[in-house]
Amino acid sequence: MNDRLVRLLGGDELTWLVDRVRRRLERAEPLEGVVTLSNATPAQRQAVQRLLGRAPRPGANVSVSLSGVDEVLRRSGACPGGLGAAVIALTGPVHLTVDPELAWTAAFAPLVDDRLVDWYSTLRASGLVKRLAGTPEAAVPLLTDLAAVIHALPSRGEPIGRFAARVTGDAHALDDDRPLATLALGAARALTGLPAGTDAAWRREVWASVGLLRDELSTTVLALGLSGDPTLDAWREVGQPVSLTLRQLVRNPPRLDVRLVAVCENPVVLASAADHLGPACPPLVCTSGQPGTAVMHLLRLLVASGAALHYHGDFDWGGLRIGNVLHERIPFTPWRFDTAAYLAAGDLGRPLAGPPVPARWDPDLAGTMHRVGRRVEEELVLDTLLDDLATFS
Repeated sequence: MNDRLVRLLGGDELTWLVDRVRRRLERAEPLEGVVTLSNATPAQRQAVQRLLGRAPRPGANVSVSLSGVDEVLRRSGACPGGLGAAVIALTGPVHLTVDPELAWTAAFAPLVDDRLVDWYSTLRASGLVKRLAGTPEAAVPLLTDLAAVIHALPSRGEPIGRFAARVTGDAHALDDDRPLATLALGAARALTGLPAGTDAAWRREVWASVGLLRDELSTTVLALGLSGDPTLDAWREVGQPVSLTLRQLVRNPPRLDVRLVAVCENPVVLASAADHLGPACPPLVCTSGQPGTAVMHLLRLLVASGAALHYHGDFDWGGLRIGNVLHERIPFTPWRFDTAAYLAAGDLGRPLAGPPVPARWDPDLAGTMHRVGRRVEEELVLDTLLDDLATFS
């Protein structure tokens, strides 16, 4: 045994502290917070001073921060494994007084929800909560907050910070770096059936799917010719595009009444359709490049209302990446966005550069583009797209 460890923690004057820590270990409790000894003797106070390197506060009682002791033991080299390892070294192996599996079952009890049976089973089996919380005792408040969040979902278009403050008492509980956010995102995705993802746009999309808003005004979607809502009907009648915010789509979702929706990548297509077709233009939505949260939310609303989506984008590797994102998340039919349409463009466009990207909706498209070596942007086939829009029904 390390002599320095014995000098720091092994004397009779600190037996009370070692015993307290050992009891916590036996109950699988976290070694956090402060423990206090009432009516401490001068020798006990001096031992605490030697251990922590500072005198205790005046008074009859002495308080010790367990995390402070852990840090001293690790930093000094007396016990690199920390406080728990030190107590085991001094007193012998610890035998839990509570069945750990029973403790974990009790910790998970608040999560029972008929809507999430499969997700619950997967979460239990994954070990994610154990990695995030460490012990059943530490998991109890985390899973209690998670149960409260799940019970409150879906929300009706509430800023995520305000929702977190209302439900958990902590406005930052659902910040990206918090354990609760990791678990709640999984539950939200299970509630709405969204595909897996990792980036910030995906997280905003998942939160929006259960009515929680992040960047509610800065993420927008351009559309033309939508109907089923008085405001949309009014803009359709005059043939003007609208820019819808995520806040509008979540808080006041339009009652969409369309059967076919054209989807394009570039705003110039939508603006030209408004100029040439005006009120006669069929429903048209623009992704404006990579689709943001508002775009995806509107497209999902349209699919849920029974609309069929027809998508066109740029014939370059970036355009195929955008098409793949959409193909992974929503059903669409290619709109002149396949091998035949690319070959029909002939010699249009500039040289194609960059590494090839497979098109998941058309296995032959990427190879054909790589062989021909031309990039065909939507602006180059704009007249053909407008002709299609004039005849869509």
